[in-house]
Amino acid sequence: MSEAAIIGLISDTHSLMRQEALTALKGSDLIIHAGDIGKPDILEQLHTVAPVVAVRGNIDKGPWAAQLPITAVAKAQSAWIYVLHDVQQLDLDPAAADFNIVVSGLP
Repeated sequence: MSEAAIIGLISDTHSLMRQEALTALKGSDLIIHAGDIGKPDILEQLHTVAPVVAVRGNIDKGPWAAQLPITAVAKAQSAWIYVLHDVQQLDLDPAAADFNIVVSGLP
């Protein structure tokens, strides 16, 4: 049996990365940021802890944010993860699309 992956989940940082959050995410194999990041250095700080998959939220504006996708797909061990900021914008049936997990932020 394979070892479990540790997935750190965060969203809605709104330009503020609290040290407590970084501490809580230590040991993650993957960090998912589900949008409303606020500024690019938030992602830089998260990358010091683990690889990051991030999506754009409704407050994420400007050239740096335009580089972020609205939705993303991540894989951790055998689990497929669909990531978006606003779950009301979910445009697929996760089970039919073979996703095991859906992660969203706060709209």
